[in-house]
Amino acid sequence: MAALACGRCLPRTWLCRRAGQGGRHYRAALCAELKQPLAIEEVARRPVRPHEVRVDVHFCGVNFADILVCRGQYQERPHLPFTPGMEFSGTVLETGTDVSSVKEGDRVIGVSSFNGMAEECITDQKTLWQVPEKVSLQEAATLPVSYGTAILALEHRAQTKPGETVLVTAAAGATGLAVIDVATNVLQAKVIAAAGSDHKCQLAVQRGAQASVNYSQGGLKEAVRRLAGSGGVNVAIDMVGGEVFLEALRSLAWEGRMVVLGFAGGNIASVPANLLLLKNISAMGLYWGRYREQDFPVFYRSLSSALQYLQQGRIRPHVGSVFRLEEVRLRPERVCAALLAGWPLAAVHAPFMTEQAKMQQQVVAFVASGPQGFCQSSGLMAVNSGPV
Repeated sequence: MAALACGRCLPRTWLCRRAGQGGRHYRAALCAELKQPLAIEEVARRPVRPHEVRVDVHFCGVNFADILVCRGQYQERPHLPFTPGMEFSGTVLETGTDVSSVKEGDRVIGVSSFNGMAEECITDQKTLWQVPEKVSLQEAATLPVSYGTAILALEHRAQTKPGETVLVTAAAGATGLAVIDVATNVLQAKVIAAAGSDHKCQLAVQRGAQASVNYSQGGLKEAVRRLAGSGGVNVAIDMVGGEVFLEALRSLAWEGRMVVLGFAGGNIASVPANLLLLKNISAMGLYWGRYREQDFPVFYRSLSSALQYLQQGRIRPHVGSVFRLEEVRLRPERVCAALLAGWPLAAVHAPFMTEQAKMQQQVVAFVASGPQGFCQSSGLMAVNSGPV
């Protein structure tokens, strides 16, 4: 949950579209050279293998990982050229001979290894989830990376209990907002949101945090102690790293749990083991995508839970702004501001034409070479879709 961009912490960006039916080719965003703008090109279809499913992509999440992989700075390095996009929603176009979990026309969300930013994509049937009837594909597209991560961090790793206090850093980003949502509305925990500006703190409180701290002003530990009491917080979820991580660690109470999700600040701190010892603190990491290979049932359950919570009305994914593609081209500064604040959505309401292809190419280039702060939230972009 990566922004919803033309296709998930920069704000995460999302890509949204409805593919044209038929034909042997489809349009995809391609990274042919690292650290260069993406291009929209025609890609030849390949046959689906027996266990695979071809999906007509309506929305594709663009996560910070997509930005990093296009710069050659991510732990996974696909062979060039490749198509970014780790998460998507859409409808099933075609199934392989061994597929039994979905059928043509089913609405699904899926997770893939960098191929979702396209009119259609192919993925293993195991990494598709059917979208409940009352859940929109736009809502569903916000779930995989951000809510999958939040649920595993809070429930599986930290084992958060009702009434406990959770500190989350980078709280106004896609994953931060998902942590606030799940902790508050599913687990009945209290949340202290920490972010780098008053505006971001305000957004976090609006989305359910009980209190907030602007850590750009310093004194995170002292501020958290004033809010949580001298004992500190029970759980800390950190995505910033560096000094913010250390301050969050020092804010933990006896037998507190620290979960590291990333290093958006660019600095990886060393863990002072004496703090772990003196307070019996547990420090752990969470790389959500690795569960797909290492413990698939846990991975699958995280998104199944997210869909269930959404269907039950227990979580409320945040979509900050809606942009038509023309607006993205003409006012990129508004899109940038929206990306930094939440999930913007750009929509195209007509089939691809030359001028619209040019517009999308500019938008994808903007995403690939976006500002340095482009790392904490999500947006959406519609490609060839009807009304959203």
